[in-house]
Amino acid sequence: MNIKLKFLKVKSVPKLFWSSPSASTVRPPLISVFILILGLFLFGLGEALLISSGIGVSPWTVFAQGVKNITGWSIGFATFIISIFVMILWVPLRQMPGFGTIMNIIIIALVLDLVLPFLPKFNHLSLKIAEGLIGVIITGLGGALYLIANLGPGPRDGLMTGIQKVTNFPIAWVRSTIELSVVAIGWSLGGVAGIGTLFFAFGIGPSLAASLYGLQCAFKNKK
Repeated sequence: MNIKLKFLKVKSVPKLFWSSPSASTVRPPLISVFILILGLFLFGLGEALLISSGIGVSPWTVFAQGVKNITGWSIGFATFIISIFVMILWVPLRQMPGFGTIMNIIIIALVLDLVLPFLPKFNHLSLKIAEGLIGVIITGLGGALYLIANLGPGPRDGLMTGIQKVTNFPIAWVRSTIELSVVAIGWSLGGVAGIGTLFFAFGIGPSLAASLYGLQCAFKNKK
């Protein structure tokens, strides 16, 4: 059967019924805010599932570990500095932060702290892998929901959308290239990667693109 993976060709974030007219608005539509929060919750839940699986952390955490090794900073402070640096890269890409950018930083951190203690920790490798894969899929869905809300991307997603606009490459390939590059740099600096890291690096791009494509197909006539 010849299956066309059309989602791998997605090159933009669609405008759907919950999309805000402008990412810089000071009074966004309530539906945009609601879906933004839902998407960020799912994004945080997906990352928490990956952490709970115990098979590896996300590429950006590997990068933060590497920075920690050469600076002596804490993981939290290294992550903060990396986020600032990534947002500086927005300038030549003509990306602008918004309400969603701030909420991204706050909500995902809160979700990680709140849900991690309640997530299952399996002993069997197959269950660990399943939990990690589910986490990547949920992270992709959450990312698609909040990006479509059009209230401003998080630091790393802003880098992705900015590079996509400049290169016109498909989102799946842009995101996967960023994640793999981050893993390589973090690992070279002494960060620790696992099979879950590779799941995230290779899977988050296609998962995000598939979610964007699926949501567009499901709701394109309801805007």
